[in-house]
Amino acid sequence: MRSLAGFFLVFGCATFYLYALSTSLRPGRGREAERSLVFPSDLDELRELADFLLDYKRDHQKYVTLLFCSAYLYKQSFAIPGSSFLNLLGGALFGPWLGLFLCCFLTSLGATFCYLLSRAFGKQIVVLYFPEKVSMLQSKVEENRSSLFFFLLFLRLFPMTPNWFLNLTSPILNIPVGQFFMSVLIGLLPYNFICVQTGSILSKVKSLDDVFSWGTLLKLLAIAMAALIPGTIVKRLTQKDMALEKSNGMLNGKKST
Repeated sequence: MRSLAGFFLVFGCATFYLYALSTSLRPGRGREAERSLVFPSDLDELRELADFLLDYKRDHQKYVTLLFCSAYLYKQSFAIPGSSFLNLLGGALFGPWLGLFLCCFLTSLGATFCYLLSRAFGKQIVVLYFPEKVSMLQSKVEENRSSLFFFLLFLRLFPMTPNWFLNLTSPILNIPVGQFFMSVLIGLLPYNFICVQTGSILSKVKSLDDVFSWGTLLKLLAIAMAALIPGTIVKRLTQKDMALEKSNGMLNGKKST
């Protein structure tokens, strides 16, 4: 119960901050300051929000940047779905390269916040509600412990991996926070790149199917499979070293007798 109370306190404070930032702390007066800002749920809402923020950004660039970063971290930290919309929005607001930098950094930082929140408040809850999935993932992590970073990279690159679940379970699986951060930063780079590049031409996008086509998913899958190669090499070399040490130990034991 203490863990739940602590989590809801953090969630409540973060929600209040984001609400205050998007309403009472917004600079400017008149109609533009009265417009409600909400997370977009479809492409039309995203276009409307992007048009408004682009116009507002001309006079209040620092505020729009702070609002975007805060909203992105809020979604990532509390494992709220919809990061693809924010990646598209980032491309529309900041362009393909600055948008990519912001989205990659915010994805990694937000996922790390989620990791820390799970470690502080959510371990028991995650294990209670997802015992089989946690057990299966734990066995895979232990199996690939010798090449853990490359395995984490594969999971992030693989297009079907539920990233929110990986963020929540990583502290339970004793994954070091440094490796966790870097695997998110590098592993989600292709996905973020595709979304941000598409967002920079948002007006030409007709549907989300244009972003996540079968061709795009196959490219991400190919990159994920390529990430397995270094890990497989490291794993085999480690197994050979262990076998060699074991055989040397047996030979030394026989010589001593």
